[in-house]
This record gives sequence, structure tokens and C-alpha cells, in this order.
Amino acid sequence: MIYVLEDDASIRKLVVYTLNSQGMEAEGFDRPSLFWRALEERRPELVLLDIMLPEEDGLQVLGRLRADPLTRKLPVLMLTAKGTEYDKVLGLDQGADDYIAKPFGMMELMARIRTALRHAGQSEPGEKVYQVGPLYVDPGRHIVRDGDREVTLTLKEFQLLCLLLERRGTVFTRDQLLNSIWGYEFDGASRTVDVHIRTLRQKLGDSGACIETVRGIGYKVAGD
Repeated sequence: MIYVLEDDASIRKLVVYTLNSQGMEAEGFDRPSLFWRALEERRPELVLLDIMLPEEDGLQVLGRLRADPLTRKLPVLMLTAKGTEYDKVLGLDQGADDYIAKPFGMMELMARIRTALRHAGQSEPGEKVYQVGPLYVDPGRHIVRDGDREVTLTLKEFQLLCLLLERRGTVFTRDQLLNSIWGYEFDGASRTVDVHIRTLRQKLGDSGACIETVRGIGYKVAGD
């Protein structure tokens, strides 16, 4: 099930129709109160979320989703008429998994949705755990600790960290990270990676120092 929270009826109906025609179950809502009511009854696999909404804006909705342990890792794609880099970064900073600006093509939207669902459904390595200084990561149990402190990450942040740890010592370019984690390219792509690295470091606290910036190239976690 995919929930579409969009107050523009024409866009909402088109998106829901397109998803249904592609064999995906979808339900649309024109206001957050209806969305929250439906969420109590059934949790979706993914949410398409507009920013400009009545009652409360999309960023507030996103904040509530990320604050709830039951929906913290729920993939959220932001749909908005705002297309500036600032608005993209703002949404990503607050935990959105992706961002697509209106007007958008249905084929592009479907590609983004499939990518998000594919990543969300990926099984993490079950046996291997990573320890780098105070950082402890158990991908199989989805546990991240900075010393004795447990750290909560979004899906994309977790995948990004696991990729860097799995290939310790390898320098990844921003494009390589984008293609590996997001699976496509879009305007402002380098900034998207930078935003996620920055928030990842902040959340990891002292452990965030293990993620090194390689000037002019990208990022890595130092090898043994």
C-alpha cells in the first residue's frame, strides 16, 4: 500500500490511478487528518508527501513520522511545487528519503518509487557486524551505537553508513554513493549526498569522525 497525501485533486487522482494501473495498491488523502486516521488502521509501504498542505505542512507531517518508532523507517518521497535547492535540502535534512519537484513525469515518479521500495525491502547482511572505534553497527539487527548510546538513523542514512563500512578504505565519489543508495541521478545530486553525510555525522556523535571527507573526490571510512 502507498499513501498519497496531496491536496491538489488532479495530481492526487492521477498519481493514485497510475500506481493502481501499475499493480500497486494506493490511497489518496487531501488533508493530514485523514492521512493520520488511515495510518492508525494500516501502515503503508511508502508515503508520497506534498509540502504545501492544509492543517499542517508536509514537513511537520514528516517530522511526526520520523519521531514515531513505528514509522521512523517508512520511506517518504516529498512531492512539491517548490524546486529550489534550499527546499530540497530542507526536506532531506528532516529525513525524507527522496524529493521530486512538480511538474514531474509519471515514468520518473514510478522509477523513484520502485527504487525506494527496492531499497526499503533489501535484507541486510545477517552475520557481519562492524566496529570502528566507538562505533558499533549490526546490519542484520539494524543496530547502531556510538559507544553505549543507541543511534536512530533513517533508511538512507543506515544504508549509506553500511556501504561505507562494508568497503572500508574505499573512496566513494558522490555519484557512486548516489547511484548505489538512490539508484538514479537528479539535479543537486551532490548536495543530497553531502546533506546525508552531514546529518549522519551529527547523529553518530563522536563516532561520526570515522567518516572522512576526501577533498575533491568524496567520502570514505578509513581502513584497518
